[in-house]
Amino acid sequence: MGFVRRSRSRWQLRTRALPLGERTLVMGVLNVTPDSFSDGGTFADSENAVRHALAMLDQGADLIDIGGESTRPGSAPTSIGQEQDRVLPVVEALLRERPETVVSTDTYRAATARAAVGAGCEVVNDVSGLLWDQEMAQACAEMQCGLVLMHTRGRPSEWRTQPRLAQEEVVPLVRAGLAQSLEAAADAGVDRERIVLDPGFGFGKAFDNNYPLLAHLDELLLLGQPLLAGVSRKSFLARTLAEGRATGDSGRAGEVPIGERGNATLAAITAAILAGASIVRVHEVRPAVEAARIADAILSAL
Repeated sequence: MGFVRRSRSRWQLRTRALPLGERTLVMGVLNVTPDSFSDGGTFADSENAVRHALAMLDQGADLIDIGGESTRPGSAPTSIGQEQDRVLPVVEALLRERPETVVSTDTYRAATARAAVGAGCEVVNDVSGLLWDQEMAQACAEMQCGLVLMHTRGRPSEWRTQPRLAQEEVVPLVRAGLAQSLEAAADAGVDRERIVLDPGFGFGKAFDNNYPLLAHLDELLLLGQPLLAGVSRKSFLARTLAEGRATGDSGRAGEVPIGERGNATLAAITAAILAGASIVRVHEVRPAVEAARIADAILSAL
């Protein structure tokens, strides 16, 4: 696979549209949870969360994605009330401070999506691809918001014990799952121009299963939608780094702390952009913006 020239389009959100394809958009991650895998607890306080969101915007983030429930492997669901109590005050405070901010809500629940869009969110980012709440597709159609449909294989409680996929199974499985989500969205009346697809790196794909997905990301473009890649700080990167370290038990992803995954994240982000991703979802914005600028310059020279 060579570098992939991205199609240019407009992503229609709730009140505005964002251009895709000419320049990579950077989505900053804001987890307002006590237990997310990367930064759980760091931004659980609303004031601290808003301060971090503003910093990410100042560093070049195009969107801020706010999530109130962890989906780390083995995590248990929160209640709808807990999720909304975490997310809504941050959405409202951020938009009071910067009304022009494009805010996304990271939720698979229709009730939370409705509340967040009512508070000013432009995008619903559903990690389940409309599978975990049967009311989500209809809610998004009615709200006429932007929608990210992600591929997930199973639930977080199942990921540690799932049968491993053969490498050649990964891309066809993800493509079929995203096609199913697209069909569900269309059946509910969601316009295609509102939809971005996310292959779901790490969500039910064990460690090295993520590399065929990254290497053949262009095959997912055949579904006809722009792509978002969320590879930031993922454990499959840590596992590869650990395997290269000269320690006796170097194969465990936990041996590479979150803070030491930055360079690997940038490598994976760059690869994803060159393979066709129009949006990258990241924890550290400034390095991602700079990596995206170089990748975009390469694509512009094709």
